Amino acid sequence: MIYGYARVSTKGQAKDGNSLEAQKKALQDAGASTIYVDAFTGTKTARPEFDKLMARIGEGDTLIVTKLDRFARSMSQGSALVSELINKGIKVYILNVGILDNTPSSKLIRNIFFAFAEFERDMIVERTQEGKSIARQRVDFREGRPRKYSRKQVEHALELLNHNSYKQVEEMTGISKSTLIRAKRKGKKKL
Repeated sequence: MIYGYARVSTKGQAKDGNSLEAQKKALQDAGASTIYVDAFTGTKTARPEFDKLMARIGEGDTLIVTKLDRFARSMSQGSALVSELINKGIKVYILNVGILDNTPSSKLIRNIFFAFAEFERDMIVERTQEGKSIARQRVDFREGRPRKYSRKQVEHALELLNHNSYKQVEEMTGISKSTLIRAKRKGKKKL
């Protein structure tokens, strides 16, 4: 049996051929008849679909993955996983690398690829932390999602509540009832 495994870090990931659709198509084109899909970051160890695949795959089967980093981003974890599969008699076919086996050259290649994948992930984390650190130095920095409505818009909507219902104010301003209730509570706490 030929199995495929596809993974994205987030549901919306769609760059560099990493989207689920692109991975599934590549796996099908390579002959995978059953494809398992997870949408979890590579740093997480609990991947339900991958666990189902590992319970099902056996000697003589083939596992196809589009890229080595779809397995894992840790060199030690990925290398151990590939070695475990090969030792069980399972062929591991990485589309951008080739078929992996227990030869010394194959071990060297997969360790180099895993090392680069781990390095890339660490660099992304480092750049993200640096960006946040720089952003925190700004006076107007606020962690999290940007506010949808300005303070003036919310204050105006709260004033409208003096003579209108929540539903009417929501229709006039577009600000939801729950947002208005939170703003009203926040205003009472300041008094």
